[in-house]
Amino acid sequence: MAAAYLNDLEYLEDDLNGMFDFDNLADDGFGFDMHDHLHEDLHAEIVDYFHNPDRQQNDTSATEYRNGKDMQGIPWKRLNRRRDDFRTTRLNRYQNFESLSIPRDNLKKELKKVQRQNTFYDFQFNTRLAKTTIVHFQLRNLLWATSKHDVYMVCNYSIMHWSPLLKECHELLNVSGPVVPTQKSSGACNLNRVQICAMAVKDDFLAAGGFRGELICKYLNEPGAIFCTKLTEDDNAITNSVDIARSPSGAGRVICGNNDSFVRVLDTDKFSLLNRFPFPWSVNSTSVSPDGKLLAVLGDSPDCLTADPQSGKVVSTLKGHLDYSFSCAWHPAGHILATGNQDTTCRLWDVRYPSESLAVLKGNMGAIRGIKFSSDGNFMAMAEAADYVHVYDTKAEYSTAQEMDLFGEISGMSFSPDCESLFVGIADRTYGSLIEFKRRHQHSYLDSYF
Repeated sequence: MAAAYLNDLEYLEDDLNGMFDFDNLADDGFGFDMHDHLHEDLHAEIVDYFHNPDRQQNDTSATEYRNGKDMQGIPWKRLNRRRDDFRTTRLNRYQNFESLSIPRDNLKKELKKVQRQNTFYDFQFNTRLAKTTIVHFQLRNLLWATSKHDVYMVCNYSIMHWSPLLKECHELLNVSGPVVPTQKSSGACNLNRVQICAMAVKDDFLAAGGFRGELICKYLNEPGAIFCTKLTEDDNAITNSVDIARSPSGAGRVICGNNDSFVRVLDTDKFSLLNRFPFPWSVNSTSVSPDGKLLAVLGDSPDCLTADPQSGKVVSTLKGHLDYSFSCAWHPAGHILATGNQDTTCRLWDVRYPSESLAVLKGNMGAIRGIKFSSDGNFMAMAEAADYVHVYDTKAEYSTAQEMDLFGEISGMSFSPDCESLFVGIADRTYGSLIEFKRRHQHSYLDSYF
């Protein structure tokens, strides 16, 4: 994985300021020139609109959206801009980050035909009171919902909790200074100023990984961090992924994938290091199957692996992607694995027959950096690095989907456990927010009644 922080993030303010100055496009594609009078005027107007407390519109409700307000509160009319024009410009100018230059001429032949004009989840609410941030541009698993009333996200040096019911946000854990474990455990140590780049939350337990190889564990209903440590002292030590899972016997596990090419397994009781498995490349994403018998391992390779979580022995190699992979998720039934890649595709695999992928699903603009299944297995959400979240109907064999057209870098997404809500985090310095979508139900019995 690239060692850079945020060099490849594209902020909307930059694009909005630069979209009409095509003769002075910078190499980074932002086209932002503060010496251009048009840019200066538009920049001042955006800053004035969003940073003046008397005029700022923090929230957008479903009713306001139906009445014509932009979902994210972007003031298109005031800025004298058309949303469709900006979308076209952004599609044309967005540059997807690639690590490998493998020819992709034949990729179109593999793509599954998908009907995308569906609505499974309706817009419910958008708030700028809940901000999300990204430390590393390739790592986006930074938002989790433990219920439709409880959402956890990373904002700078804090882990925050948002209550959609109360419309309130509060700090759960601050890691800008010393982080001291509350439980004495072997291998535990004090940390300081942790840059969180990976997170997982399940039930009442949270695990977070840091840019310098840190791991922090916390119970949601207890103050402080129960455990924290440096997993490795390697110079290239980023904790790229954390996963909370259970072994086949039901014991709690934290699985960490690091840039030093190791997967580490810790128990959630005494936080002992149970296993340390080496792989031939930096590990960017891991996920344990629902039955605890397989471990998906993805990283700086086009190949994806499944391994035995007890021994680390590779069970199968999944070939088909053309770049590095950064996200994966298991269908709740346990046989289907979805993998997201910088080649802008998600591949679906039946791990019982790993010789080829079942289907190839493609994004619109960039790398697939987030994948989540709903707990009932009916939907799979696939997030690109920016602007688009795709929700697929698994019962229709992924042939029908909803395309959520947004603006901004996506920090993470999460279904609520009851599948009634889907939350999406937008990490942008001006338009950053948390967006809630609500499950659409077909109440045919009401139609019959009326």
